[in-house]
Amino acid sequence: MPRRYLQLLILIAGLSLLGSLALTVPSLIAADPAKPVPVKTAPAAPATATTSAPAAAKPAPKPPEDTYQYSFLLSKVIELIREQYVDEGKVSYKDLTYAALRGMLSSLDPHSQFLDEDSFAEMQKDTKGEFSGLGIVVGMKDGNLIVIAPMEDTPGYRAGIMPGDRILKIEGKATEKMSLLNAIKKLKGQRGEKVKLTLMHPPKTDDKETKDAKEKPAKTKESKDAKEKNLGQVYEVELTRELIKVPTVRDAKLLPSDLTGDDKIGYIRLEQFGENTPQEFEDALVKLEGQGMQALVIDLRNNPGGLLDSAVEVAGKFLPSGQVVVSTQGRLAEQNYEYRARGMKKHPNYPIAVLINGYSASGSEIVAGALKDLNRAVLVGETTFGKGSVQSVQDLGNGIGLRLTTAKYYTPSKKTIHEVGVPPDIYAPISETEERGLMMARSPQLLSAEEKQEIRNLRDSQLDRAIGSLKSIRIYNQRQQQTAPATNAPAIPPAAIPKS
Repeated sequence: MPRRYLQLLILIAGLSLLGSLALTVPSLIAADPAKPVPVKTAPAAPATATTSAPAAAKPAPKPPEDTYQYSFLLSKVIELIREQYVDEGKVSYKDLTYAALRGMLSSLDPHSQFLDEDSFAEMQKDTKGEFSGLGIVVGMKDGNLIVIAPMEDTPGYRAGIMPGDRILKIEGKATEKMSLLNAIKKLKGQRGEKVKLTLMHPPKTDDKETKDAKEKPAKTKESKDAKEKNLGQVYEVELTRELIKVPTVRDAKLLPSDLTGDDKIGYIRLEQFGENTPQEFEDALVKLEGQGMQALVIDLRNNPGGLLDSAVEVAGKFLPSGQVVVSTQGRLAEQNYEYRARGMKKHPNYPIAVLINGYSASGSEIVAGALKDLNRAVLVGETTFGKGSVQSVQDLGNGIGLRLTTAKYYTPSKKTIHEVGVPPDIYAPISETEERGLMMARSPQLLSAEEKQEIRNLRDSQLDRAIGSLKSIRIYNQRQQQTAPATNAPAIPPAAIPKS
């Protein structure tokens, strides 16, 4: 047999084996590790055959694809490249196979990726929280690489990078066709190394102008001028990588009385969901409850998510034991899980408001969706990011693997999160100027005298709306208790939620 065709057959066999491994090797690390023991959805009872009524006709199955035909096509193209491509140094079997796998996985969705030796090793480090970088959480939206959130007290945060900023270039290389995994790899690196980024602030929008434009179309010239004026601002920064310590719980406090009046309203901001978040959140709750807290604001704005188990535990602190917090559904039965609140210490049934925005993602959406569905919190702000898919990482051996989207998240009422997000109960948009000012105010030690003056009288309008809703709910509950003292009023009565 000619050597070329022998190679083809060997390669086909290898590809078939690779496909088998991808299907049979168990997941090594879930996208959200340390998750609770899942409750599998019980299969439906089999139908009982009867002689009186024939079974309903089943739709004809799809004809099976010719596996050999397409495997042979792939191997044939690889051989043609190896024999005829001008640069012989780029056509090893390993390079071509890895390139094919990268393209195959990236064509599915932004979160499915082939992991070569370096990427797989880097991912395993990330699950341990050991990395140095710039302190910005990035993601893909509409095919663009964007900043979901800068972490406080990190190089990215100190440079003024904002949520929603689009990363155009990394070290002069355009990100337009760069995968999310490759972008993250380029952003990380050795501590002390410098990296140059080219970014673009999102175009400014004015809510009144947007509303007027919908109601009355502008003239052609005016539309053109407005479009040119609304272009995003491009800027460059050079950052030095640092050891990043991932924060979780921030600013646990009772809000000042000039905001809340006689009500004692607590405030806790969660930057993301890490391994220690449930305990840190528990400690913050105990502290505030000890100070007489009567209602709570949980701030999930710009929270990119994190560990699924941590998000489930945080939501479970306010729900009955055994209550479904989130479920996943995929094509295979083992991908259908229900994650439930576990038997932990429960907290008083005080009203809760959750602040969300367009950069609240993944774990944040799970918490917000569960508390909203189960009438345990009122959501204030803007619709969340819409990252509601599950990626399982599978070890293919020899130091390589793949990250594959295998299921989607669903809220307790079976609403999908992926590419839809969780809408607020009270829509409260925030301007870019206000958002930037609020982020600046979190690190006053980094501000100049001029910047401090700029934010002196700045108010958080979304927080104000949350406080107003909690005060309304408390008034409603007090009246319910006065008229029916034997009845336990719900924490978030629908009638008490103000209309936006």
